[in-house]
Amino acid sequence: MNFMNQAFLLAKKAQSHGDVPIGVVIVRDGKIIARGENRVQKSKNPTLHAEIVAINKACKKLNAKFLDGCDLYVTLEPCSMCATAISFARIKNIYFAACDEKGGGITSNAKIFENDKHLWKPNVIQMQEHADKSTKMLKDFFENLRNKKGK
Repeated sequence: MNFMNQAFLLAKKAQSHGDVPIGVVIVRDGKIIARGENRVQKSKNPTLHAEIVAINKACKKLNAKFLDGCDLYVTLEPCSMCATAISFARIKNIYFAACDEKGGGITSNAKIFENDKHLWKPNVIQMQEHADKSTKMLKDFFENLRNKKGK
């Protein structure tokens, strides 16, 4: 199963309800244990990013506050809020498609894991082969949003 493709399906779901198209799956032992898509607009809650939604579901499913041995696949580089939550959850690996030059918290902007005092540092892997797909989905979303506001 291609986990990143599953994350893209969730990104499309987020877009269908007016949210920025970002999707996440959390995997343990080769199986998806939780899914999440952005729900900021849908729920009128600025903290309901796809990563937070998926982490909450995974913790509930495992009845645990730590997600040791879990991997997270996300269509866009996590922001600093989500990267910190990933660290607190002790997720082993983060796989992301596109960098987020404006809001990225790992490689592009805040770079929170570069701080030696950070409690938990996951392995971070950019899946460059999916970057263009993610970038196009996001650009199209925001272009459509601007066009709707201009009418």
